[in-house]
Amino acid sequence: MTKKQESKKVLELLGMPTEQQSDICCYSLLALLNLSSSSSWSAATNEWTRIHDILAFLRKNYRGARYAENSRETFRKQAMHHFRTAAIIEDNGVATNSPNYRYRVTPEALSLFKVFGTGLWDAALAKFLAAHQTLRQIYASKKRVNKVEVTVDGVVHALSTGAHNQLQKAVIEEFGPRFLHQFKCLYLGDTAKRDLIKDVEGLKNLGFTITVHDKMPDVVMYVPKENWVVFVECVTSVGPMSPARILELNQMTSKVTAGKVFITAFLDRPTYKKFSDQIAWETDVWVANEPSHMIHLNGNKFLGPHNSAT
Repeated sequence: MTKKQESKKVLELLGMPTEQQSDICCYSLLALLNLSSSSSWSAATNEWTRIHDILAFLRKNYRGARYAENSRETFRKQAMHHFRTAAIIEDNGVATNSPNYRYRVTPEALSLFKVFGTGLWDAALAKFLAAHQTLRQIYASKKRVNKVEVTVDGVVHALSTGAHNQLQKAVIEEFGPRFLHQFKCLYLGDTAKRDLIKDVEGLKNLGFTITVHDKMPDVVMYVPKENWVVFVECVTSVGPMSPARILELNQMTSKVTAGKVFITAFLDRPTYKKFSDQIAWETDVWVANEPSHMIHLNGNKFLGPHNSAT
C-alpha cells in the first residue's frame, strides 16, 4: 500500500466516517505525524503544527497533494474539526484566528500510530477504542438524540428533527387520544422518510388505491367505532386543507366508503391566522399549544364527516 492508502486504512479502523477518509484527511494525518511517503510509522512525531505547515509539508513530500493556501478552511472543516472530536488531535487553546493557533496529535494517539503495521497494533487499537468512542458512534449518538420520537400503537418511531415532525408527534400523541376514540394510525410521513408508517393492508381494506404519484396527507388515522377516516395536514409553512386539497384527497380516495374527516393542525394560533383564509369550510382545525380545543369550520355540526366532503 502507498502511505496515503495506509493512512486511509488507519482512519477506517479508527471508525472515522467515509467523509473523514478523504484524501485531505489522509494527507492531513500524515502531515501531522511528519510522515513522508518513505517514512516508517514508528518514526511518527507530534509537533505543534499550523495548517499552513501541513500544506507546505504536503507540497514538499507528496507529489499529488499540492493544495493552495486558500484551502486552509477546507482542511480545518473536513479534517481538523473531526480529528479533534475523535480524540486524535488537540489544539493549543489559543484563539482560532491567532497566527499561533496550532494542532498536534495527542500523545495517546501518537503511541497508537507508531505501532501501525506491527504485531502490537490490534491490542493498541482495542485499548484506544475502549477509551474513546469512534467518530461514527459520536455522530450517530448525536443523530439519535436529535430525533423526534413518537409512539404509535406502543411502538416508538424516530422522526427526523424539525417543527413539522414535532407537530406530527403532537397529532398522534395529543390530538388523537383527546378527540378520536381508539384510533389506529394508518399512515405517518416523515420529512426524511416519506412513508415512515404505512399500513398497506389497513388502507387497502378501507378502499384506498394509492399510487406512487399520490400525495398522501401527513397523517391518516382510522376510528373503527365511528367508521371515520381522519386526514391531517400538519402545517408549519405550507399546505392547509384548502378546497383544492380536499378535492384532491376525495379523488384519491373515491372508493373509500368510510366517513372522511379533514383536519389542519398548527403549532400555534399565529400560524393558524396566516393560513385561515385558505382553509376549506366543513373541515376542522387543531392547534397544538391549545390541545383541548378545536376550531370547527362548518356551522351546523362538530367533528365528523360531512356529506358534501365525501
